[in-house]
Amino acid sequence: MSSDRLSDLSRRVKEFAVARDWEQFHSPKNLAMALIAECGELVEHFQWLTEEESRCLEPRKREAVALELADILIFTLRCAERAGIDLADAAWRKIELNESRYPVELVRGSAKRASEYAETLGTEESPRRPEEGGSKTNG
Repeated sequence: MSSDRLSDLSRRVKEFAVARDWEQFHSPKNLAMALIAECGELVEHFQWLTEEESRCLEPRKREAVALELADILIFTLRCAERAGIDLADAAWRKIELNESRYPVELVRGSAKRASEYAETLGTEESPRRPEEGGSKTNG
């Protein structure tokens, strides 16, 4: 999704909330909590499925998953907007950080966490920038 499309979608979602006078409820804290609830609803669709079944959803389940993912995107956009974060810019920065933390020649085909590569590098630190903290979360 291009940055323009993301901005357009964020504006549309904000208009939706403003028209309903929901801005008063959309603090970053509340939106983050709603986001977690939607993530739980997404997980329910995959619970007890095999890896293969999760890749080959029947059309009705695929549409239900699409709508849950849309809810997650909508709450993510709202949370970023309300917190004053340029989400596209933040995502580009995060990808750059992950490229540093997970160099291709070291991590290709491995699902280890960044801290687990320290042994391979012969250092006590993981291959990440000092300003980066937290967990792997898809990178």
